Amino acid sequence: SEERGAVLFDLCAQCHAADGRGNRLFLAPSIAGLDEWYVAGQLQKFRSGARGTHPDDVGGMRMRPMSLTLMSDEDVAIVAAFVSGLAATEPPPVIEGGDPVRGESLYVTCVACHGAQGEGNEALSGPPLRNMSDWYLFEQINNFKSGVRGSDPRDATGIMMRPMAMILVSDQDVSDVVAYITTLSK
Repeated sequence: SEERGAVLFDLCAQCHAADGRGNRLFLAPSIAGLDEWYVAGQLQKFRSGARGTHPDDVGGMRMRPMSLTLMSDEDVAIVAAFVSGLAATEPPPVIEGGDPVRGESLYVTCVACHGAQGEGNEALSGPPLRNMSDWYLFEQINNFKSGVRGSDPRDATGIMMRPMAMILVSDQDVSDVVAYITTLSK
């Protein structure tokens, strides 16, 4: 129920904010309006330890114990529905120096899974990227590149993402593609 979702989300709001806009200081990305299937899947990965256990993933290690406060799959589904029902926010950009024009050409390899407009593709388990915090996108792409994320054998979608992230060779490549993704939120 929506009421139960609000109660469960109260703990999430401590870092992600009551409207789900996120807070970089707490390493909490914008989550408002994310697809229900994606939120539920990530919460289950955190709960199982397939995500949020790598020692270099400070944000994930903060998130894992929070996910364990959801006592059942039903609680996960309820909170995921609540988050997806929050109005999407447009996080303020904080990453500087990215070239969105160059980033558009790099994003071509991302389209199949994440969509031409960053809308995501559930059939391919590609989450939406638009309206996501740019700092979080930058960090997660680098986490995939380094193996902080996408190395756990229980994380099939992360394992698929890891080699895709490696296509972005430099931090400039990552900055450029993130700069382009942020244009999709407009």
